[in-house]
Amino acid sequence: MIIGVPKEIKLQEHRVALLPSAVYQLVKRGHQVVVERSAGAGSGYPDADYERAGAEMVAEHKAVFAKADLIIKVKEPMESEYSLLRQDQILFTYLHLAASRSLTDALLKSGVTGIAYETIEVNKRLPLLEPMSEIAGRMSILVGGYFLAKHNGGSGVLLGGVPGVLPGRVVVLGGGASGINAARMATGLGADVTILEVDLERMRFLDITLHTAHTLFSSEAHLIDLMPTVDLLIGAVLVPGAKAPKLINREMLRKMRPGSVLVDIAIDQGGCAESSRPTSHDHPVYVEEGVTHYCVTNMPGAYARTATQALTNVTYRYLEMLADGGLAEACQKQPALIGGINVMKGKVTHQAVAEAHGLKYVPPQLS
Repeated sequence: MIIGVPKEIKLQEHRVALLPSAVYQLVKRGHQVVVERSAGAGSGYPDADYERAGAEMVAEHKAVFAKADLIIKVKEPMESEYSLLRQDQILFTYLHLAASRSLTDALLKSGVTGIAYETIEVNKRLPLLEPMSEIAGRMSILVGGYFLAKHNGGSGVLLGGVPGVLPGRVVVLGGGASGINAARMATGLGADVTILEVDLERMRFLDITLHTAHTLFSSEAHLIDLMPTVDLLIGAVLVPGAKAPKLINREMLRKMRPGSVLVDIAIDQGGCAESSRPTSHDHPVYVEEGVTHYCVTNMPGAYARTATQALTNVTYRYLEMLADGGLAEACQKQPALIGGINVMKGKVTHQAVAEAHGLKYVPPQLS
């Protein structure tokens, strides 16, 4: 199979979909890997590394799409890439289709088979999303603390406090992969941390794992009670494949102190606050209702080298199965891949995506 690795063109996206070591393994297995020049430069992997691994280097972005049977990316295709996709191709990347009707329509029109990392589920876990959730969770506390600084428009609260001064208060909505990593970082700084969660077993796990963090059953009433004292609010809710539920409305935000910060990790899936809208690393924040909103849609891209390594660690074995045997055989070997197929031959093949846009759901046809 011919595998294409284009350079990411999303604003300030420096990750690359494959490490040179992964390219080497695929070439050893008899596959051809086409890599766009400078695709790995932002993650610290020069073209020479890919050339030594056996990749064919091409200068033009569109040439990668033209040559490849399987396109592997990090982020969803940008508008300029829509016309480069075709029906006989597999696209393997983060898609987040529930949050974008325009991208969904473009993929349906192209006829491409779109497999989304974030909807591949194994034993109630999302193994291809978890590493990026972990990075985003840890990063949320770093950026949240940064924008709490007075010179950045914040309230001037230091999350860890100092002797004689109470620490800042962090509330994390959701105790999944990103939520637990946010809480871990915040407790490490010495902040007062509360995690809101609906799963009782998960709360027991969080209580045992994070000794100094508090758990609270997630309800609108509890969240309203907490709002006046929160310095940093982390939105870490996730419904696999579906739009994020809007748990925070403007009235709640008005209860927060001016200069407080909201980091909405769920922005890829539409965000969990009524006031959330996508931002970029170039312009990461805006202020609404007196609260600084950080809603960057590709948070892990800021730490591109770590994120690239973590991503390839989890995607490679799925990619290997797709390359070696094609889609049908790969799905037979690893049925979880079927849940990753969001669109196929002009049909929506994921229930949550279909529901998000009011489109007809058709199970993927693999025979």
